Amino acid sequence: MSIEIFKRILSSLILIPVSVIVILDGKIFFEIFLILIFFISLWELKNITINKFLFYLSLSFFLISFLTIYNIRNYNEIDNLNLFNFFFILTICISTDIGGYVFGNLFKGPKLTKISPNKTISGSIGAFIFSFIISYLYLNYIQIFINYSKPYSFKIFIIIFFISAISQIGDIFVSYLKRSSKKKDTGNLIPGHGGLLDRIDGMLFAFPFSYFLFFYKIL
Repeated sequence: MSIEIFKRILSSLILIPVSVIVILDGKIFFEIFLILIFFISLWELKNITINKFLFYLSLSFFLISFLTIYNIRNYNEIDNLNLFNFFFILTICISTDIGGYVFGNLFKGPKLTKISPNKTISGSIGAFIFSFIISYLYLNYIQIFINYSKPYSFKIFIIIFFISAISQIGDIFVSYLKRSSKKKDTGNLIPGHGGLLDRIDGMLFAFPFSYFLFFYKIL
């Protein structure tokens, strides 16, 4: 196991439990956590965006993203529906990221786009496959932890596909900003991962899209 992969795993083992605890709290700690993430992301965005128009466009989108993240978490306390939706979206985004990383490194192959030379078609396919598998497990076993269950239907399959696709688009967009500014990572805050924005770029795109599904009761 390489040093970078070891750092990546260790960082994840620390960050994931902390994030879950804060999200479950859903009150002042979650709000502080969200504000902190916003300003760190904003700082990293400033460091990788050389075009002012793109910076202000991204800033506006970031504001919308963080507002939707907050609203999805706190919209409805009945039957823990807010927690179900929040962790469902989070599960898709994280599994998309992991699947893309693992499959891309294992199978390599043709590049997905010139915007991000490290992204491969095999990685993108792996991102979809992994998100389907992990989301299936989530949907089937979440009722153990909360008083809510969701049937695994074709509609859910389509929702997972689109959320995963939007998450990948967010990743590619931030990769474009990094490539434009000749930066490898958005920062060096998280050992093995790079910057914070490197880890949440897909989520920032997926949550506003998911909020639309949530608001119109599609999700």
